Amino acid sequence: MRALAIDTALAACSAAVLDTGNGGLVASESVLMARGHAEALMPLVAQVIKKSKLAFADLERIVVTTGPGSFTGLRVGIAAARGLGVATNIPVVGVTTLSAYAAPYLAADDQIPVVVAIDARHEHVYLQVFGEGGRTLIAPRLAPLKEAIRAASNAPARIVGTAAQAVANGMGRTAPQPVTVDPREAPDIGWVAQIGAAVAEAQAPPKPQYLRAPDAQPQHAASLPRR
Repeated sequence: MRALAIDTALAACSAAVLDTGNGGLVASESVLMARGHAEALMPLVAQVIKKSKLAFADLERIVVTTGPGSFTGLRVGIAAARGLGVATNIPVVGVTTLSAYAAPYLAADDQIPVVVAIDARHEHVYLQVFGEGGRTLIAPRLAPLKEAIRAASNAPARIVGTAAQAVANGMGRTAPQPVTVDPREAPDIGWVAQIGAAVAEAQAPPKPQYLRAPDAQPQHAASLPRR
């Protein structure tokens, strides 16, 4: 499987090319940025394609992160992936940021729980908890930070995501201490590519998973009356 992976969901703009028949990840680039993903993404994609020594015609799949994450970032990545898919007639699949964060830890040891917590602001997180064998114990949701802290306090766990340190800081001294605290700003694009290459196309549509309504709402009171 030869796949192009794109991630603009959080605080990085990332792209990678995976070739499972030729050693796995053959090219990847990731740049941390709070904004500017729209301008940076396509040059980054061109860079990894050139580095991989493949052409778009050689690709069999395009993979994109679907969230949760930044509303603007998700729209940038998904729109770009869909556009590339239409232009090249290559299928596009989606991978959640939560599963991409958890993947390397589950691959290393799927017996220890993984708590994925992404900062959603206002004392809330996007949360998913994986248990033994990668089984989902808490499904993806927008949750109060306190719920994530409770989930991480049930047993020694790996905690990963932009809110990982906040979750660890909130755990009491008597709670089982986390095995790992990994507050990285974005998931590893290589794992995004690997998950996307392995997933069944029909089960992973490239649709955004916001998990919450946008903070900015239309100001209906300021709209002009219809005539």
